[in-house]
Amino acid sequence: MSLEKKTVIGLTLAWLVLYMFGNNMLVITDPVESNYAETAREMLLSGDYFSPRIYDKYWYDKPIMFYVELIVAFKMFGLTEFAARFFPAIMSWACIMLTYWFGRRIYDQRTGMFAAILAMLSLEFWYLGHAVITDTTLLLTESLTLIGFYLGYTEHKPRWYYAAFAAAGVAVLTKGPVGLCLPGLIIMLFLIWQRDFKALFNRHIAGGFVLFFGVISLWYLPMYLMHGSDFIKLFFGVHNVLRATVSEHPRDNVWFYYILIFLAGFFPWSFVFVPAKLRSWWRKRPSLPKMPRERFLLLWAVTVYVVFQSFATKYVSYTFPYMIPVTLFMVAWFKQHEKLFFRMAAVMGVGYVVLMFLVAAPIMREHSARDVAQIVKPCLTEDTQLYLLDSEPASLAFYTGKLPMRLASQALIDKRTAGKGWTAKHVMPLLHYDNLPQDKPVVLVTGQDKRATVESTFPGEWQFVGASGEFEVYTRQAIK
Repeated sequence: MSLEKKTVIGLTLAWLVLYMFGNNMLVITDPVESNYAETAREMLLSGDYFSPRIYDKYWYDKPIMFYVELIVAFKMFGLTEFAARFFPAIMSWACIMLTYWFGRRIYDQRTGMFAAILAMLSLEFWYLGHAVITDTTLLLTESLTLIGFYLGYTEHKPRWYYAAFAAAGVAVLTKGPVGLCLPGLIIMLFLIWQRDFKALFNRHIAGGFVLFFGVISLWYLPMYLMHGSDFIKLFFGVHNVLRATVSEHPRDNVWFYYILIFLAGFFPWSFVFVPAKLRSWWRKRPSLPKMPRERFLLLWAVTVYVVFQSFATKYVSYTFPYMIPVTLFMVAWFKQHEKLFFRMAAVMGVGYVVLMFLVAAPIMREHSARDVAQIVKPCLTEDTQLYLLDSEPASLAFYTGKLPMRLASQALIDKRTAGKGWTAKHVMPLLHYDNLPQDKPVVLVTGQDKRATVESTFPGEWQFVGASGEFEVYTRQAIK
């Protein structure tokens, strides 16, 4: 068996243990994972696999690609945690293999192997490889876009350009315009540095754009024709432009946010590599690379960082697309410290298995309504309406199969109705406190210690059913 086959098999076996084993124990969490899972569940049940929907309303938060992945997984494995995490894990394997393959192609086999191990055992990669969000799919497609362009440019093989544009199309179907704009900016900066901007003006680039628009038109064009200005306003206006210009979480909009994310995301490697490189740069000032390969990787990593640092809204996963170039830059140092590298890899491999069962699984249960859903489900009948007070856990809808309504004040209803700013993201139906129906049985899920509030706010005889985590469950029969 060749060394390459042994490496691929070894990486795959390690991935199976670290990224597939135990996924059935990781419940769907609020607020992000549950939105994706519930949207895919409702699309699956409605038979409409084209227009994302949640709480029986059209939902323009993300394009179609990740929802399709979830629907396929739910069809294969049922509405389970393992199914929801299946394709993020599969995409993580594809990213590990791509890292290995690209590192081997532009450097050597050993570099590719080290880079793949660095990625697979980095904390952020491990976390996002288990998360029910779009980011591993986006990492794969944006990386394929950039790698395809680079190989087309350096090897003068047009097929790579077409592969790059096809991948960019899937990236835009995964997370919107950033799937093309970010790789496009990196490519233009690279060509400017190479003083070869004319490379963009050839028939294969033009043909690639035709392919790109063909791919994205499979979804964007019909969505516009079906939903018109609502789709444009909410998808592009709120979920793309607003995200870049108005901070959703102002406390995170600080200059050092992504420095901390880098250090934590590349743990444990960053805690060894960064001090070593700083000492090296202190002794000898670094110079800019002269080879196209290093220039491209440097621009890839730095541009991702700078672009998302300039965004008003900041998320842990935004800088994830720089994973491949950063690991390739780290490899040179770790190849010189091979014993340390493999010792750290072994410790982290065992550590992640322990982390999965003893830390991740319990913490995720605390951020999910799965357990309270088990209390709610026996109380639900065909005539029973499920209501929420003070919170909007979409995981409750996913685990009960019942679409809830939130009881709210008139001020909150007016704010949501206006649909300005980030309030447009919240689509759970609202009902004023005074309009809680009295002629039907009701299940009410509240926060902890809310019995006095429930009994003083809503008429009728309320029965406490049970509590789990931060939630309590009350029922009330129809008032005659």
